[in-house]
Amino acid sequence: MANYILRRLLLMIPTLLGILLLNFIIVQVAPGGPIDQMLARFEGMDSNASTRLESSGETSGGDTRNARGIDPRLEAQLEKQFGFDKPPVERFVGMLADYATFDLGDSFFRGRPVIDLIVERLPVSISLGLWTTLLVYSISIPLGIRKALRHGSRFDVWTSGLIIVGYAVPGFLFAIFLIVVFAGGSYLDWFPLRGLTSPDFADLSWWGKIQDYFWHIALPVLASAIGSFATLTMLTKNSFLDEIHKQYVLTARAKGAGEGRVLYGHVFRNAMLIIIAGLPSALVGIFFTGSLLIEVIFSLDGLGLLGFEAVMQRDYPVIFGTLYLYTLIGLVLKLISDLTYVWVDPRIDFATREA
Repeated sequence: MANYILRRLLLMIPTLLGILLLNFIIVQVAPGGPIDQMLARFEGMDSNASTRLESSGETSGGDTRNARGIDPRLEAQLEKQFGFDKPPVERFVGMLADYATFDLGDSFFRGRPVIDLIVERLPVSISLGLWTTLLVYSISIPLGIRKALRHGSRFDVWTSGLIIVGYAVPGFLFAIFLIVVFAGGSYLDWFPLRGLTSPDFADLSWWGKIQDYFWHIALPVLASAIGSFATLTMLTKNSFLDEIHKQYVLTARAKGAGEGRVLYGHVFRNAMLIIIAGLPSALVGIFFTGSLLIEVIFSLDGLGLLGFEAVMQRDYPVIFGTLYLYTLIGLVLKLISDLTYVWVDPRIDFATREA
């Protein structure tokens, strides 16, 4: 098993390199880079410059930046500041060398180290993702088991209808509904609308801080979890149904084993394997990519919003820094998932299978 873990860790290196290289190439050919963004800001602050040049006819036909009245010396200075005076290969190799020591560079437009920005936003995304995952798994798995045991009953039918309706409702639309109904919209004013804490959070007692935190996180967690119940519930139900009808379950019942022993001593361990397999991708999706619109609607300053703003501003250090960490976390979680397979079912041996 130790050799298997070492091989998996070593395979992370070419995987990271491939993902970073592919995205680096895509970003290089995408229009509207950071220099264009900065020049647009300067142009907005001094809009008369382009007007004077256009009226005097001092523009070159094929050069868009010159046609806008951009000083070539300013452009050269910005290229040097952002590192674009170097060849792309040299910039990519330098980025990899820095990433090897977790030096993610400085943001182009925020003037702060990228790692500081990520650490600052990380608690928000972790809070939202952690409680969403716990809520979804704590409800979906017992509900899926119950539906499998009562397959075809009225309980199974109406719960299936509810979770399908929940799956059909987009998370951001449900978030708006919660705000309108419960956060001072048109009806009730039970929950706050912005942030994870109140302005006087530091002055509250420890119990008051806990209450204030969950008071703020309740609606964002519900909005994030609404679309995840259906998939996990039906996956759990179908997995248990598949195991319940297998020969070893019939044999255990024929030997006089109780229903609880059969269900949780035999079926549960085998049925949960497929649930564990989907946990890494579910965690990455809930923690990072799935929280963007929820963070925007509830004014939560997390990683999803940071990445979106970086893409819109062409803030390359933030884009590649967050991509690097997302990929690394996803690969580590996948390895943890495989190790959990072995913990749940010792009969599984990835090292022997690969050999």
